[in-house]
Amino acid sequence: MPRSGEEARRRLQQAALELYRERGFDQTTTAEIAARAGVTERTFFRHFPDKREVLFDGEATLRADLTASVADAPDGLPPLEVLIRAFRKAGRIIEGNRPFAEPRLAVIAATPALRERDQAKAAAMGDALAAALRARGVTDRLAELAAHVGWITFHHAAGAWIEESSRSLDEHLDEAFADLRALSAETGG
Repeated sequence: MPRSGEEARRRLQQAALELYRERGFDQTTTAEIAARAGVTERTFFRHFPDKREVLFDGEATLRADLTASVADAPDGLPPLEVLIRAFRKAGRIIEGNRPFAEPRLAVIAATPALRERDQAKAAAMGDALAAALRARGVTDRLAELAAHVGWITFHHAAGAWIEESSRSLDEHLDEAFADLRALSAETGG
């Protein structure tokens, strides 16, 4: 039996990920996840409201870290530069969590209910980042656009890093935002 709440939480996450990969998300129950983790189903529900959230744990912490980084950025930076600084800081956490992040993305990609949850979480993250930018004095329209495009670009960079780990997440982040800038510099002809 796990000795601490944090240990139980990690074991539940690992058990869920293993079972989702072996059997599929829809075919896995919370009781099976708890049994694999060596805890009771009641313990599962102390940590997670449902079996989807096992894969999205830490999202609230990430959102809080990102919005705090946006608030703490030096004055005078353009919105995308503020976001890039925040994403770099958050990237350290993601890099440390690679053994879970990589298979997690595969499970989400293979499961419509999880893709839907991922999209809802992405929208909520974009909204939170937009609010943080507005608090810095960025207009509503630009804050919304920068936050949502910035989050998608960060997500794209993280996916590229999972696919090509020989380069750092920062390198992928630089490349993704350079591509975004190049796209915006192009003119239709």
